[in-house]
Amino acid sequence: SIVEHAPLSSEFMKNTAGNQEAVTTASMSMSDLPYYFKKMNQMKKKYASDLLIHIGFEVDYLIGYEDFTRDFLNEYGPQTDDGVLSLHFLEGQGGFRSIDFTAEDYNEGIVQFYGGFEQAQLVYLEGVKQSIEADLGAFKPRRIGHISLCQKFQQFFGADGSDFSAEVIAEFEAILALVKKRDYELDFNTAGLFKPLCKETYPPKEIVTLARALEIPFVYGSDSHGVADIGRGYNTYC
Repeated sequence: SIVEHAPLSSEFMKNTAGNQEAVTTASMSMSDLPYYFKKMNQMKKKYASDLLIHIGFEVDYLIGYEDFTRDFLNEYGPQTDDGVLSLHFLEGQGGFRSIDFTAEDYNEGIVQFYGGFEQAQLVYLEGVKQSIEADLGAFKPRRIGHISLCQKFQQFFGADGSDFSAEVIAEFEAILALVKKRDYELDFNTAGLFKPLCKETYPPKEIVTLARALEIPFVYGSDSHGVADIGRGYNTYC
């Protein structure tokens, strides 16, 4: 699956703060879409005898901008084979802030805004729950991406996955219950293993165990942002 980051709402982008590179590099632009589909369909045909290539998007769940996302999916969803729905931005200091750009940016814009790392975890997980329940139309992705992305910089804050509080575990359990209820699936994302302040999969093993008990399906994802990333962790974890 090739699931490039879908374009962000222009109105949403006006309401962001912090390091603007976190926003400008977060997705393709609307003007990129024709070339993206053309190139991906060319690759599909070129390698058809060797690979089944799926084309789609990693769609950002933008809290408060659901109409934009629904309209986008209604227009471009029919051209896709696969998709992931992920949360990368939360309302924070000065506007919407990135969850995963740098530890310093996350600390300044979100962690301090909500009063601590655990409080930021809980807000992020509440956003994931909203994404699962959101009405984004018939082409809403059924796979929920990296549900523990709020852990990307955990070691910066002196934490790791085994330090989850009872409140955080309860939020993860609520997410899994919603995923099960809607018959969705989860991204088993190995990118966190290679992040120096995370060193764990998204989600970590404790949450994977809970999900398996509910028989929630996982789909491996390397979250590749370059050729060297493709397939990383697959032989070890899958």
